[in-house]
Amino acid sequence: MNGHNFTLAGVSLVALGTGALWWPDKEFLCVSDLHLGKSERIARRGGGTLPPYDTRDTLTRLAADLARSRARTVVCLGDSFDDLDAAHALPEEERLWIARLQAGRRWVWVEGNHDPGPVDLGGTLLAELPVAPLSFRHIARPGASGEVSGHYHPKATIRSRGRVVTRPAFLLDRDRVILPAYGTYTGGLCCDDNALSTLMRPEALALLTGQQIHAIPMPR
Repeated sequence: MNGHNFTLAGVSLVALGTGALWWPDKEFLCVSDLHLGKSERIARRGGGTLPPYDTRDTLTRLAADLARSRARTVVCLGDSFDDLDAAHALPEEERLWIARLQAGRRWVWVEGNHDPGPVDLGGTLLAELPVAPLSFRHIARPGASGEVSGHYHPKATIRSRGRVVTRPAFLLDRDRVILPAYGTYTGGLCCDDNALSTLMRPEALALLTGQQIHAIPMPR
């Protein structure tokens, strides 16, 4: 699959332009921060009314990644739902869509700070997932090594063809990779934010997503 190839803890991985992480040897696809049902949650709490298509758009892109990769294991790396009520409010059509994506695969929901606990949508819910030599969790831990996480929704900015472009981005150093948010309407945190600058090593890269991945030194 097309993307940026790199090695973490001796494991060959591919950062895909969609924001998903592919582990070829394990036929293992990882995505983070789907935030399914976000438009419903915003409207329910009195915020602006957004077109309620975010879950369908996110699932459409995920279905395409699964079709291309033929992944046998899928890990959703936390904040898969915007809150418990958003999970319960998923229309039946979208619940069935998730069930079809899960069919014939191992499916793991890793707990995130938005994820309140198990929801009746199949798969397995875990606090984190160790698959030696890697560990998959929602929020990065200082001092960890071989770590795959999400949570921060990192994004980075470049100048391309005379214009400024900001995109979701992977952050990568020799200890960890932080995935961008996969879900629609998720927004992002600039990777020069102190929360990320203090977490990532000085040599860290930002991999901007899109049809062509741009690898740049992580802006500080």
